[in-house]
Amino acid sequence: MRSATRIGLLGEFNQQQKAHHAIPKLLAAASEGGVETTWVSTDSVEKGASLAEFDGLWCVPGMPYRSAEGAISAIRFARTSHLPFLGTSAGFQYALIEYARHVLGLAEADHLKTNPRAAMPLIVPLGLGLAGVKARVRFMAGTHLRNAYRAAESTEEYHCSFGLNGRYRRLIESGPLCVSAVDDQDEIRAIELDGHPFFVATLFQPEMAATPSPLVAAFVAACRRQRRTLAQVAS
Repeated sequence: MRSATRIGLLGEFNQQQKAHHAIPKLLAAASEGGVETTWVSTDSVEKGASLAEFDGLWCVPGMPYRSAEGAISAIRFARTSHLPFLGTSAGFQYALIEYARHVLGLAEADHLKTNPRAAMPLIVPLGLGLAGVKARVRFMAGTHLRNAYRAAESTEEYHCSFGLNGRYRRLIESGPLCVSAVDDQDEIRAIELDGHPFFVATLFQPEMAATPSPLVAAFVAACRRQRRTLAQVAS
């Protein structure tokens, strides 16, 4: 049995993206070197690349992705196969699109940045951009986020200017997807999926925190559990 936990980083590595340098280092620190990370381009997923080898998947910031459909397909795989999933910034946005399309049946749900003529603009420019902003978020009781941070709130950093269109909030909240964090204006800043071992997406970027993020540690722990479970099944 392989000793390392394997985590796929969904997205295209960009030398200029600080988050892309920070994420592998954070995962290694959270696991004391027991994690192997592999970059998985969105277009490779669209062409049929397998994700079954991974114990977890992190959809990283940095849109536009080469293939929006590839990103959505990978997120769907994580959701339906109960693969531990973490999405941050654009990962949060595309987790919402995948859920809207394939759980709620809203096939036209899309991102206004990549599809300005979207019939259902689920992801739209924020009224107040959050690029480089640090702000308080409040965690809902009983969620992975609340359990990870062991606190009711945290100050988190953002590097984005798009978020959920408030017009569709009630639709998003009508199913198994739950809101796990809001800001001081009660805007959704994180979501989780009920009945899934670990499916968390945040508009804020825990990988940019000055100190190790409890959320990253919780994600690594979920990936380790996944690896142990698969090993037991294989034996």
